[in-house]
Amino acid sequence: MSQDPNIVTRPPRLMRAIRNAMAGTESVQERLDHFVEAITEAMQVAVASIYLRRPSRELELSATRGLKKSAVHKTLMQPGEGLVGHVAKTARPLNLDDAPSHPLFAYRPETGEDKYLSFLGVPILRGGRTLGVLVVQSEDRRTFNEEEVEDLLTVAMVLAEILIDDERIGGKKAALKGITLAPTKPETFSGKAFAEGLTQGVAHLHVPPVPPSNMLSENIAAEEIRLEEGVAKLRASVDAMVSGEAASLSRASKEIYETYRMFAYDRKWVKRLREAVHSGLTAEAAVERVRNEHRARLMKSPDPYMRARLHDLEDLANRLLRALSGELTSPGKKELPDNAIIFARDLGPTELLDYDREKLAGIVLEEGSLSSHTSIICRALGVPLIGRVEGVLDRLEVGDQVLLDAELGEVHVRPVESRIDGFKLRVNIRGEVTKAYEAVKLQPAITKDGRHVSLQLNAGLLVDLPQLDSAGADGIGLFRTEFQFMVSEFMPKLKEQTDLYLQALEAAAHRPVTFRTLDLGGDKILPYMDPVPEENPAIGWRAIRIGLDRPALLRYQCRALIVAAAGRHLRVMFPMVTTVDEFIEARALFDVEVKRASSLGKSLPNKIEVGVMLETPSLAWSVRAICDHADFVSVGANDLMQFFFASDRDNVRVADRYDPLHPAALSILRFIADGCRKAGVPISLCGEIAGRPIEAITLIALGYETLSMPVTGIGPVKAAILTLDAAKLREVITPLINVDSRLSTIRDHVRQFCLEEGIPA
Repeated sequence: MSQDPNIVTRPPRLMRAIRNAMAGTESVQERLDHFVEAITEAMQVAVASIYLRRPSRELELSATRGLKKSAVHKTLMQPGEGLVGHVAKTARPLNLDDAPSHPLFAYRPETGEDKYLSFLGVPILRGGRTLGVLVVQSEDRRTFNEEEVEDLLTVAMVLAEILIDDERIGGKKAALKGITLAPTKPETFSGKAFAEGLTQGVAHLHVPPVPPSNMLSENIAAEEIRLEEGVAKLRASVDAMVSGEAASLSRASKEIYETYRMFAYDRKWVKRLREAVHSGLTAEAAVERVRNEHRARLMKSPDPYMRARLHDLEDLANRLLRALSGELTSPGKKELPDNAIIFARDLGPTELLDYDREKLAGIVLEEGSLSSHTSIICRALGVPLIGRVEGVLDRLEVGDQVLLDAELGEVHVRPVESRIDGFKLRVNIRGEVTKAYEAVKLQPAITKDGRHVSLQLNAGLLVDLPQLDSAGADGIGLFRTEFQFMVSEFMPKLKEQTDLYLQALEAAAHRPVTFRTLDLGGDKILPYMDPVPEENPAIGWRAIRIGLDRPALLRYQCRALIVAAAGRHLRVMFPMVTTVDEFIEARALFDVEVKRASSLGKSLPNKIEVGVMLETPSLAWSVRAICDHADFVSVGANDLMQFFFASDRDNVRVADRYDPLHPAALSILRFIADGCRKAGVPISLCGEIAGRPIEAITLIALGYETLSMPVTGIGPVKAAILTLDAAKLREVITPLINVDSRLSTIRDHVRQFCLEEGIPA
């Protein structure tokens, strides 16, 4: 675009009228009245009306110019009723030249609208939710042109922000006869606790709305140039991804990059942005308006693929906003208020690490999953996280007081004083318990009957490493190497991988570190890639299957591990192995890299152990055979239980339906432990159940003496171990774990044992 930004292109007449209406200090009702007056005069229409949604979801006529004033605050439309209700339900404009003949037309005699033929209604959207409907009507039969539709959409967006801001100010001027658009009452939302903890703080939106003061532009030409420059920067960053080192790894990678680039170059998306700016919005407000339109429409789509595309469009919108602001935030530097609780639809691991850890108190997501990398990182950092909190973003405002209970999976927004007092009491009790764990953190975890249990840490990032000492962990039982790949914009180079592995080994000092090779696929997607379309990705092309199909990738990582561990003890394990042959093939690739390093005269690790992560039932029943080839076995309980119960752990409807203390589940875990013990191969277990006291002591009774867990589990599990007689518990549970058992879980039996023995579980 070649326009001179110093040449001021004035906003359309309607935008100037709206700017004047915004300048007043009247009550909300007076401001609405001025809005409809400005609209009728600027658009030269007979009627302009504002319908707002009541708490009961009815749409109430709240202001009008042209209809009967006596109908204001009396005419109500049910959701989906009439043309107004249809606009609210679909979140789309409706433009008719003969409204009374439309089958959805609902005549309300008290309004006196029977003489008006043409109808244009647009949704008043904010954050993807519909606050109401803005309508203009004329007596003559005509269809409103595209520019008029754009103008009215722009007015509706500005109106939404002004209404919310007016309500936020409070007082009598904010009263609008029972209509509440910005939520004010105490509310409690339920979800799933993905990272435990209790915290109090203030709400911070991951993607805050554009404030009304920054929405309308005085210089359209300058905003058009800013938008074009922002889009160019966005496309350049996506192009860099496409031509980056990772894209050359495989044809599939290239196709995935191209798919993402397709969204950035989508003409319709960019056209909508340009139209929004041309209507008088700033570039940022244009991005927010188009984002609102996509949210409102795609969230209503019954097509799972279309709903999934919302995430791509959200990501592009966020990137474009960063390009417009010139923001080049380095990790950990994104500003937050003190004790901030971030609310978002979803949050990637890269986005999480952008925030200032010192001010981050907790996270609440409308989506998310227990096994997502964001959840795993939060557990490592000790940041409470609740996910699957449906609808919370619609009922929240920036700065709201929040109690986040990631023990019960509850979020209390704008809580009353009595709830705050009770919550603080629980926080204090939790603090005292934490002090008790601190007192025993340097004690070895030895049961009352003399069994030593090694409690190790699950890790994957540099921020995890200080937890080794602070928690008193015996080592790192699972180092997830894919995290480094997921939080990078490009594929990490050999030196970057080597440096990370070396830092992990140095942080552990004399303690063991077990590196798991890349476990990609399923829910673990690189930011510079996109999932290969699969109906069941959790059991599709992932982990060692990718490594064996792309041996260069696996060998490259093994090379980095061997270099990092020169002169040290190196423990490596392969994930998602299904057959013994797969392990043999993977180990052969590792051995090739050992021979290569030796032939080049490079220093080798002084000890090498290559193990397997046992996560599939097929390998469980081949445990004796795998012990002939593996130096150690580590049970990946999360995936093993998922496959054992055929229960998707990311599916909220079934994830919690099956208990890992079911006799059948424990029988396979016992079978694995017994098989390894007979073969003389070390056995360990890592996963969520390792960090929960009741499950942990049950595993110890079955023969597991090395457990790897999130940092938050080490204290509680150690406290339980120090009071446990493992042999006595084994006597209790052994009769319950057999093929004739009719129990659905032995949890109550173990809990009763803990009560009788004084075990804190």
